[in-house]
Amino acid sequence: MNWFTIQNIDAIDSPALVIYKERVQNNIRFLIGMVNGKLEHLRPHVKTNKISEVCSMMMEAGITKFKCATIAEAEMLALIKAPDVLLSYQPVGPKVNRLAALVEKYPATHFSCVVDNMQVAEYLSKVFTEKKMQLDVFIDLNTGMNRTGIPATHATQLFEAVNLLPAVKVIGLHAYDGQIRDTDVSDRKQHVDKGFGKVLILAATIEAITKQPLKIVAGGSPTFPIYAERADVECSPGTFVFWDWSYKNGMPDEPFDYAALVITRIISIVDAHTITTDLGHKSVAAENPFPRVHFLNAPEVTPISQSEEHLVAKVADSSVYKTGDVLYGVPVHICPTVALYERAVVIENSIVADEWKVIARDRKITV
Repeated sequence: MNWFTIQNIDAIDSPALVIYKERVQNNIRFLIGMVNGKLEHLRPHVKTNKISEVCSMMMEAGITKFKCATIAEAEMLALIKAPDVLLSYQPVGPKVNRLAALVEKYPATHFSCVVDNMQVAEYLSKVFTEKKMQLDVFIDLNTGMNRTGIPATHATQLFEAVNLLPAVKVIGLHAYDGQIRDTDVSDRKQHVDKGFGKVLILAATIEAITKQPLKIVAGGSPTFPIYAERADVECSPGTFVFWDWSYKNGMPDEPFDYAALVITRIISIVDAHTITTDLGHKSVAAENPFPRVHFLNAPEVTPISQSEEHLVAKVADSSVYKTGDVLYGVPVHICPTVALYERAVVIENSIVADEWKVIARDRKITV
């Protein structure tokens, strides 16, 4: 029997997201081993899993610091009493008041966020001053992804201005280099070091002014192994916990295993070389070109088109399949795939053992 085969598969309607608990535990162990057990260097991103039980597994392993992208993810972490939560998405508009509400509602969790401009910093300062609260912030740096952040060479002035504001205090730097995805580890390291060198210069400049050490939060799953070798960085991989086809094949040096799959069934035999399954746009991340999913028990099945509820695929001989057959799929991109499901089916010892709510797929829990 293959590791992914579920003995009581008839208990699972399709399409479904299934999580293999033992493999999640193994991925967490791999992560901790890559920092030689120095848990203070870990700040995993929870955007991939969005599930309280998965985050609790990390906490049970000794991880206390987390990163997230939404207010709901931040509240999910507070609900399980995570000690330290960084909102790595600059809050604007109503999110500022929602963040303040989180700080009020969950005093046992230390919240912080990122900023890359004075307009946001001033609004944060205004809201938190009115509420007589203090907020720690990280300067968000653009190290080449060109999505958010300020260039490190321009950040000293922003740091000095933000630190003059009441109710907010800069405690660190945040640098996400998601654009670095070299399969060759030496090339990946070269690109990481080139961008991170500017971050280190900035940190030294600021520390010379303040006489206080700065925290540095950096990287994601592709660059995590490089940052894991640095003693002065909190590493922030996210996808590691479930892994996916893109990273498994693009980052062969990393030890993580598939721990979440999508289950689909054949619903129609179209002709001699075409079948249709129930894995539509609503069931697997559709932002990538075909194939968006690879089937572990049927690698010859090649997806060619998709609509909301259907995935059409080419096969060499459709007579070897029948309606109702189950396919076990690895998404190319697991993070947005998880967000498509309200609940995940949990597999232990090859059988259905539980069901976990993907609680932070919603944009709001209570706050």
